[in-house]
Amino acid sequence: MSVNILFSARPEHWTEYEPHLRHWLAEAGLEARLTTDAGSAEEIDYIIYAPNSGLLDFTPYTRLKAVLSLWAGIEDIVGNETLRVPLTRMVDDGLTEGMVEWVLGQVLRHHLGLDHVLAHQSGEWVPEVPPLARNRPVTVLGLGALGAACALALAALNFPVTGWSRTPKSVAGVTCLSGPEGLEQALARAGILVLLLPLTPGTENLLNAAHLDQLPPGAVLINPGRGPLVDEAALLDALDNGHLSHATLDVFRVEPLPAEHPFWAHPAVTVSPHVASETRAETASRVIVENIRRDAAGMPLLHVVDRQRGY
Repeated sequence: MSVNILFSARPEHWTEYEPHLRHWLAEAGLEARLTTDAGSAEEIDYIIYAPNSGLLDFTPYTRLKAVLSLWAGIEDIVGNETLRVPLTRMVDDGLTEGMVEWVLGQVLRHHLGLDHVLAHQSGEWVPEVPPLARNRPVTVLGLGALGAACALALAALNFPVTGWSRTPKSVAGVTCLSGPEGLEQALARAGILVLLLPLTPGTENLLNAAHLDQLPPGAVLINPGRGPLVDEAALLDALDNGHLSHATLDVFRVEPLPAEHPFWAHPAVTVSPHVASETRAETASRVIVENIRRDAAGMPLLHVVDRQRGY
């Protein structure tokens, strides 16, 4: 059986993804027409999709079986009422490995006081000995594929890790909490707080003034998840009054972050240009093709988005 696959993403991504997609399609034994030209939209079976591709109306794709997102975040498409077929999000080893490495690096930076070391390189001997990891509690908000992997890696380094999710979950070696009361407990014990929640109406501005106040004095915020999870004005207040000691931010409400934004000049903010974890074409292509293979064989799709929950 032959399938027609539309690659709907920015042109530079086609150059990057095409050879990998064709390789994995051949490996899977799938006969496929892979194209960037919708042509006769009614003939398309699958759409490989980036939410910034410009495709907004799925109505013409009457034979469409699934939309396979290249992004882990699907908030820009999940509410599209013209999309009436299964939507999958990107979950792949490369993306997970990249996020784990970035989060570990940032947590260790703050835990070991590397900023202090770098600030004293002019002949001034100012020792500052960090505590052991076992005495530095870390909280991860969000225990999906990325959050759970980061929590496991942090626990393996002997950090006491608390994880929080909307619904109860279990991660080996991690204290798992859920619900509003669990959130309060998770925040209260967060010497370092890592945000890896999906963006939904229920999580937007979750880190508001009230929740920031629940963090221990001197806590560090690390956000590689979604920019709108954080109330920016409340965060700046918490940094200015010293309640938080630092915020390392990889994601923002507007990207690229405007040059005039106060985050750039704030001495207690590190701006990272959305590089915590990038989707790698080779590994992402394998995931996409595996889902097409499964669906064509009558098997359940992997990583299907729950449209009601928003992720």
